[in-house]
Amino acid sequence: MPVPIHRLCGHRHGIDVHSHIVPATFPAYIGSKIPSDWPSMVPAHECHRHVMIDGKVYRTVSDRCWDVSRRIADMDEQRIGVQAVSPMPELLSYWMPVQEALLLVQHLNGTIAGMVDESSGRMVGLGAVPLQDIDVAIGELTRIMCTPGFAGVEIGSNVNGLPIGAPQFDPFFEAAEALGAAVFVHALRPAGKERLVGPAQLLQTLAYPTDVGLAAASVLCSNLMLRRPQLRIAFSHGGGTLASLLPRLEQACKVFAPLRDVVQASPSEQARKLFYDSLVFDQATLRHLLSSFGESQIMLGTDYPFAFREHDPVGQTESINLDEATVERLIYRNAQEFLGIS
Repeated sequence: MPVPIHRLCGHRHGIDVHSHIVPATFPAYIGSKIPSDWPSMVPAHECHRHVMIDGKVYRTVSDRCWDVSRRIADMDEQRIGVQAVSPMPELLSYWMPVQEALLLVQHLNGTIAGMVDESSGRMVGLGAVPLQDIDVAIGELTRIMCTPGFAGVEIGSNVNGLPIGAPQFDPFFEAAEALGAAVFVHALRPAGKERLVGPAQLLQTLAYPTDVGLAAASVLCSNLMLRRPQLRIAFSHGGGTLASLLPRLEQACKVFAPLRDVVQASPSEQARKLFYDSLVFDQATLRHLLSSFGESQIMLGTDYPFAFREHDPVGQTESINLDEATVERLIYRNAQEFLGIS
């Protein structure tokens, strides 16, 4: 069933498919011993709190992560009619034992449900599932897709190092397709971080797009969209490096017979069946995404409310001088299709 949304969608008010939440608090672990990687919150300065994981500050976040009224005020300023809200990716917790992870993601999903309900149609939920166990993940996916306000789920670009195109995850994507769940792929614990030279922020800056690009490539090389043609799956950060990898992959399929035998349709054609956010911080790069993937596949994304984000997503789209119909597609119509919202 399409998720109803606020009337502000359209008329140059956009849909942001890439925004995150962090709960104001985390439950105390209910087992006999609190795992070291169980998250908690401690006060920081003013309206901020520290997210603590493994006894260290993972990130300092503001109350915009959980305060619906503050988020809506910022959305109005940004000309965002609707936010799709998903967990801060580190909270997906694929590395936990599955029952512990299930407790945590159910808390996240409950927080999202409450925020969506409080928003009066200004938010839609992309929940979390414990993909380290496919059966448990499908069970939680089924549960949240029966919960008002959810359009689908956020998943990581890899699950404990396993790419999402790996055959083990096909039953999950089969369930997502059957349930009409949108799947939003975000970078998580990316490969190659040991190759970075500089401060920790380079992980988000450089390694995230690489991991997203490899995740999307794994979907193409495994022919996922040929098996699941009704699946709606989107990739954060403009698909990362995928747009630059595509010409190489196309040529390789012509040159190398084993690759041609495995990849059953043109990688570029398959890539145009995926969705991507517009979070690339550059007009020329956004135009390249449109050329590579098609005007029907790009949606607004901001990474709100974190510091490293797009502050004027509608203005950024308007600035590249597209025709009115294309601007409307990028600002809200493509996201309506991806999220299944009316």
